[in-house]
Amino acid sequence: MSAPPKTVLTASPEEEAEIRQAVRTADPEGLGPNRVIAGPEHVEALLELLSDPEVSEAIYDLPRPLTLENVGAWVADFAAKRARGEGLLVVTPDFGKGILSYSQITVWPERASAEMAGAMRADIQGGGGGGEGAVRSFSWIFDALKVRLIGLTAAPDNIRSVKLIDRAGFVRMGERESRRADGSTRRSLYWEMTRDGWAQLQAGMAGKA
Repeated sequence: MSAPPKTVLTASPEEEAEIRQAVRTADPEGLGPNRVIAGPEHVEALLELLSDPEVSEAIYDLPRPLTLENVGAWVADFAAKRARGEGLLVVTPDFGKGILSYSQITVWPERASAEMAGAMRADIQGGGGGGEGAVRSFSWIFDALKVRLIGLTAAPDNIRSVKLIDRAGFVRMGERESRRADGSTRRSLYWEMTRDGWAQLQAGMAGKA
């Protein structure tokens, strides 16, 4: 299950309301081309995507066991979270050929904080676009959803994700125990980034370009 960041921020009632409204009205196209909010029509394709261990093995907060019923409930749960301003489940359809990727964004408006997880289909992993897409996603979460802090986790042996998060400039903050939907736990590496820190990092990168 997703857990809020270790660093505790407190949002004012006005900031919390602004974040909730931003989540409810967010346009997922900001995450990248062809992104759409996951709905019942995507459940079967999501199950097909996630049934590949190369996609889902290292991700702790999926609705295990991966069944049509559980994935359907997961999609419905995120629809409810979106209505409350607390999360988004976004997919990238492949024009009738399944789903290319998904992004799961969990938001804690009262703490002005968010977490992101996701994965791409195995046949497009390692193509070099993951880093660029991650930077775009982090910028979009800060800008569009109005949060001030993002926390990320990754399994220690998920080398691709660990390298991607480190390259993005997130700050390592030790480890944490991540709890899966079935109640089991997994040791995870843990990172955080503030909105101000991200803005400074991106400004520095732009200055080097």
